[in-house]
Amino acid sequence: MASSTSTARSSTTTGRTARPGYRCTECGWTTAKWAGRCGECQEWGSVTEAAAATSGPRTVASAPTRNVAKPIGEIDVDSAHATPTGISEFDRVLGGGIVPGAVVLLAGEPGVGKSTLLLDVASTYARGGRRVLYITGEESAGQVRLRAERIDALAPGLLLAAETDLGQVLGQVEATQPDLLIVDSVQTIASAQVEGSPGGVSQVREVASALIAAAKGRNMPVVLVGHVTKDGSVAGPRTLEHLVDVVCQFEGDRHSRLRMIRAVKNRYGPTDEVGCFELTEDGITGLADPSGLFLSHINLAVPGTCVTVTLEGRRPLALEIQGLVVASPLANPRRTTSGIDSSRLAMILAVVHRHLGARLSDADVYVSTIGGARVTEPAADLAIALAVLSAVENKSMPVGTIAIGEVGLAGELRAVTGISRRLSEAARLGFTRAVVPAGTSGPAPAGMTLLPAANLAEAVQRTHQVFTGTDARDA
Repeated sequence: MASSTSTARSSTTTGRTARPGYRCTECGWTTAKWAGRCGECQEWGSVTEAAAATSGPRTVASAPTRNVAKPIGEIDVDSAHATPTGISEFDRVLGGGIVPGAVVLLAGEPGVGKSTLLLDVASTYARGGRRVLYITGEESAGQVRLRAERIDALAPGLLLAAETDLGQVLGQVEATQPDLLIVDSVQTIASAQVEGSPGGVSQVREVASALIAAAKGRNMPVVLVGHVTKDGSVAGPRTLEHLVDVVCQFEGDRHSRLRMIRAVKNRYGPTDEVGCFELTEDGITGLADPSGLFLSHINLAVPGTCVTVTLEGRRPLALEIQGLVVASPLANPRRTTSGIDSSRLAMILAVVHRHLGARLSDADVYVSTIGGARVTEPAADLAIALAVLSAVENKSMPVGTIAIGEVGLAGELRAVTGISRRLSEAARLGFTRAVVPAGTSGPAPAGMTLLPAANLAEAVQRTHQVFTGTDARDA
């Protein structure tokens, strides 16, 4: 009786382990029961039943034939050096250029300028005596040709093909032997050997794996264009980001000329670099000095404006923040922002009301940046507060003054990172005074005077003293 019970238990256990579970197609998370939402990546509808593991022959060791292990000092590093593409801002983000055999994923919203940028990269790279193969799966070859004429990207070494079949793409690579392959986009390519529609999980994974294998086997760099979802993340399976070597986000507002590239992942360089571009009718050009796009009143005293310096990666950018405060006829006054987090503005307004006595409960407050810039770091808190106070009092900030600092709930000013780089950029642009948190270390750049303040009230006092001609150091 006991033996039969143990046999039943073992068979039950065996049945439980043999029964397939459920797996998330986005991140690979597994669970014993089905769930409508992944417990790891929080994606809806991505949990599907996983196939039962099949027992088969195991992989056995074999003698290495191609890549024989060598002492690390004898490894050739010449092939691992980055080759500049000719687009300086793109090379800045990549870490100096594109590495042979590297696979770069460039993701961005539709219409942001991904195809225009990569067409410019392809033509510049081809003019250096190299062969570039540009695969377009979203447009016809004639449409791409017209864009190339418009942005002056016609180069003899740039080859163009309109393909959506993975086999045909690999055949084009075999026939042309390119030095650089660009696929626009990875969601439009499909393999006849895999089930599913183009852009699906299985198709994207197969296409990416095949292109990565071709890149590594030929030591050929590959640039893939990827779509993004509504929340701004890369579309397709999450494993796609893990397979490639570099993941770049191409950001920008359709109504603004500014475009930015950020490296989210980079195996060959830093991930805190930002490339700035300007999109015009004649194409896209790199901006080595983009601060001019974010300033409109450098030498003018205008109420409701204040200039600060933010850090985009390691690059300091001076930008102007504008505030407008008007009486509201509504029971619930408006709080409208553009380029600034609305919740951050609400917190700053509460601090201004509590510690400075500024009455804003019956007024509409509008705060915006210039040039389509987005402020995400707290170093711009002081500039936002001073711009709003300037609009309330209808008094302009002193010409040549910037404000840098984080505002706490107690009204205190906190130090921020990279203050020396911020001040150096402000001094280069001609600013002569900077309101900074008290205790800011480091000397001021030549020609600039620091106005330290411990709290928000003291910062307002410093700006008023400069405006009335009083020496702030005597306060």
